[in-house]
Amino acid sequence: MEEVASVAAPGTVLIVEDEPKLAAVLQDYLRAAGFGTEIVADGRLVLDAIRQRPPVLVLLDLMLPGRDGVSLCRELRGFSRVPVIMVTARVEEVERLIGLEAGADDYVCKPYRPREVVARVQAQLRRQAWDQARQGPSAAEAGPGGLLIDDEALRAHWQGAALDLTPAEFRLLRHLARSAGRVFSRDQLLDVLHEDGRAVTDRAVDSHIRNLRRKLEAALPGSDPIRSVYGVGYAWEGWVEA
Repeated sequence: MEEVASVAAPGTVLIVEDEPKLAAVLQDYLRAAGFGTEIVADGRLVLDAIRQRPPVLVLLDLMLPGRDGVSLCRELRGFSRVPVIMVTARVEEVERLIGLEAGADDYVCKPYRPREVVARVQAQLRRQAWDQARQGPSAAEAGPGGLLIDDEALRAHWQGAALDLTPAEFRLLRHLARSAGRVFSRDQLLDVLHEDGRAVTDRAVDSHIRNLRRKLEAALPGSDPIRSVYGVGYAWEGWVEA
């Protein structure tokens, strides 16, 4: 297998992976999902490949010959905002946080299910589309709006549709949306779930996030503005109306 394919098709996902079998499996699944693919196996070739044939997303292995994924991501962020999903077998939380500080958008830990990787790729590209719609001149045409929170009435609307939220769900959503893009740990989100300080576990956060996602998806089918960061927590990635 060549380290860098000669042609990158529109809608190409760049797979940066030095294990040929893993790269081939990811390539097969991504192609089945309609993506073009390009494979780079050497860290020293990654940035030139991105500059010459800009991909729509980069799947970046952390451990590479020639150069590591964290330093690549840091340099990449100096000239590109292309979404980056780090793929790694180093599952320590510190490594995840280092990667996020370097500019990675998400993590997938080995061993992984290829379908999960494809789902995360699709989620990142939806997020990018929302960001572009928010920033572009035609944002008003993209839908009736973003997230609107009424603190006085304790109500929230997503894309113009009212959300039927419990008080805990409302507080959780409001906290995430106030710092859109910031990743909150489960422990941090536990502090806002119940104002009376009752004892709850971090599983309660996951349960509320599932409910929020279900209600947001009902308001706008196909939307998933809450990003999961494996082993860390959650972030709001939709746009928020002033």
